[in-house]
Amino acid sequence: MAPQPAFAPPPENLGAVASVLAEPKAATIPLHQLAPEAALRRLELTVVRRLEGFLHGDHQGLLPGPGSEANDARAYVPGQDDVRKIDWAVTARTTIPYVRDTIADRELEIWALLDVTPSMNWGTEGVTKRDLGIAAIATIGFLSQKMGDRFGGLVMRPDQIKRYPAMSGRTALYGLLRRLLTEPIVSDHTTGPFSLAAGIQRMARTERRRGMRMIVSDFLTPGDFELDPNVEPEWERPIRQLAVRNQVLAVEVVDRHEVEFADVGELLIRDPETDFLRYVNTSDDAARERMDAATAAQRERIRIALRRAGAAHIQLRTDRDWVHDIARFVLAYRRTASMLHQPPAGVAR
Repeated sequence: MAPQPAFAPPPENLGAVASVLAEPKAATIPLHQLAPEAALRRLELTVVRRLEGFLHGDHQGLLPGPGSEANDARAYVPGQDDVRKIDWAVTARTTIPYVRDTIADRELEIWALLDVTPSMNWGTEGVTKRDLGIAAIATIGFLSQKMGDRFGGLVMRPDQIKRYPAMSGRTALYGLLRRLLTEPIVSDHTTGPFSLAAGIQRMARTERRRGMRMIVSDFLTPGDFELDPNVEPEWERPIRQLAVRNQVLAVEVVDRHEVEFADVGELLIRDPETDFLRYVNTSDDAARERMDAATAAQRERIRIALRRAGAAHIQLRTDRDWVHDIARFVLAYRRTASMLHQPPAGVAR
């Protein structure tokens, strides 16, 4: 009888690569590495929507009040208006005293929806998609640290949605990130009533104050194999409705080997959220090209749908520096935010 080959046992510390062999058991990024603050100090996240609130902040409000942003001019009312607010340029043109109101500066409230369904547990480059999404939340959180601004989080599991109240300050943000990192891993094939579309609808119903909404997901719907960009994903309409009152930022997290299939021979492809199982020969160049083309079409459909919905879109990959990608997005966002988040007719910015 021929001797059996002896295989060395796998190393104990596999990092995120273990998610390929088994379900991950813990976070793959420590808290102190989520977002280096030194790289973010010179950046600022553009906010173009007017906000509601009760505290004095650094962003445009909806109603007149004490602030620095000029509002419309109106006729001066003796005994009610402060003569120091008279707009002398308008008064000179009309020969009638006019005053210029200002817009109250309000605080920004940001809510982040984190998708932690089983498909987010995948990662082959040292970090899982789930933890890359938490890193994106940390980066945006540090960028939004201004006077009075608050940051809250929603964690969407298939069976429930956990809500962490919006709070201000760096300490509160670190507390939120710690809770996200220690959130129990969702096991494969966990079922429940919540999909990404349902999670977005829940966020829209519960968080009514205008502000910024951040959706962190791979935007993959179980059982949706459509590649035609003209067919709307089920989550597109909820995002469009959310964008009517809020500035929406969609963060798409992708693993390298979801979009670039490696030549590793016979490979079992398994969907952690459905019963789909199939062996694919990745050594076949034609098969690998078809799979790459299908995933490229899938990602293009997601990009087009997010653009139609009026959301800003960032794609982060597990094999790239997410801080650099977000910084590059923020610099380009300054030029496109006003056009991208243009509200419908009759809706205040």
